Amino acid sequence: MRIIKVTNPDSFARQKEPISDLKQVRAILEKVRQQGDTALREFESKFNKVSLSSLRVSKSEIADAYKNVTEDQLDAIKMARKNLARVESTLKQHLKKIQIASGGTKIAKSFVPLGRVGCYVPGGLARYPSSAVMSIVPAKIAGVGQVIVATPPNRQGKIDPLVLVASDLCGADMIFKVSGAHAIAALAYGTESIPQVDKIVGPGGAFVTAAKHLVSERVSIDMLAGPTELGIIADDMADPEIVAADLISQSEHSSDTVCFLLTTSKKLADRVKQSIKKQVPTARRGKIVMQSLEQNGFIALCKSQSDMINLANRLAPEHLQIMTKNPKKISDKISTAGLVLVGNHTPSSASDYLFGTNHILPTNRLGRSRGSLSVLDFVKVQTTVESSRQALRKIEKNLRTLAESEDLPNHYEAVRKRL
Repeated sequence: MRIIKVTNPDSFARQKEPISDLKQVRAILEKVRQQGDTALREFESKFNKVSLSSLRVSKSEIADAYKNVTEDQLDAIKMARKNLARVESTLKQHLKKIQIASGGTKIAKSFVPLGRVGCYVPGGLARYPSSAVMSIVPAKIAGVGQVIVATPPNRQGKIDPLVLVASDLCGADMIFKVSGAHAIAALAYGTESIPQVDKIVGPGGAFVTAAKHLVSERVSIDMLAGPTELGIIADDMADPEIVAADLISQSEHSSDTVCFLLTTSKKLADRVKQSIKKQVPTARRGKIVMQSLEQNGFIALCKSQSDMINLANRLAPEHLQIMTKNPKKISDKISTAGLVLVGNHTPSSASDYLFGTNHILPTNRLGRSRGSLSVLDFVKVQTTVESSRQALRKIEKNLRTLAESEDLPNHYEAVRKRL
């Protein structure tokens, strides 16, 4: 992991801008749009080496999955569901209808659940029942009419039992064996088997993220959520062994994760680097960790605390841990991270599962404009307005001025005829 002296946070942040190659992903999307299920089966054969007779998971497959899950695993999934549901239900209680009446005009704003959403649950190098929980639970609490899950099959054409059980426990209406960019295309355009959805949510690797970006002109998406990002702000008060362990914990997702440390302490930077060297060779999934940290990881040695804060806000990481003497003082100045984790005992790995926070978070610096997935992603603000002749008379003069200024005289005529 490289140690880099940062003299200009703004310039350094610009050098770290993510770059995407969309050409191959665009070709996959177009083929699914034109050929539907045929293309999906072809891509599963090509990328996952699996031949699928049916894309949809059957009830018997779900029943079999429960037989292959331990009681401890069930309890863990149920706790994750319970903790997240508590937070999301509390948030939903605040989404109440608003009515405004003024001068003969009545405006109402209400929160209406979406009709059908697609939840992508990643797989491949690992299995993610927790991602099923994080996407399905807020959708069901919001009142979404139908929740569709797409998740990768293994080479035997089966879905991981934990993912199936988590999806079923959380209330998924349909589950499909389809992965990657072509899964996103199927949800966006619809195929013979998979219904078109109103919105696509969920994390994924570079191909999934690129696909979501490209289909957003056709269907709404939650955010660009992946690959994983972790930033840590730390000083001499932090334990270098723990800092290293946290960087390793997120870098094990895949070789394209981005994990970094921001510090003003040369001593801590050196000790964290040495600790990583010591821990990685014996770590499980060590090859992935090593690739991730060598290719994308870095330790930024900043001149001052204000430079650290400025750089963190410019990089806008998915997760930002603050492990300093006064972490709350720094966290109050962070505005762009997807999730801020305050103090030595708030690891991002725990937030991935059981804190009650949602681990589907904005990456690619989109934390500048939004936070984690929540019930807010599964409702739309429905506005209705009712006017009267009295109200039109009050606005007639100014409406005429605006319509004529924009050279749209018939806008005014439509009002004038009513008066």
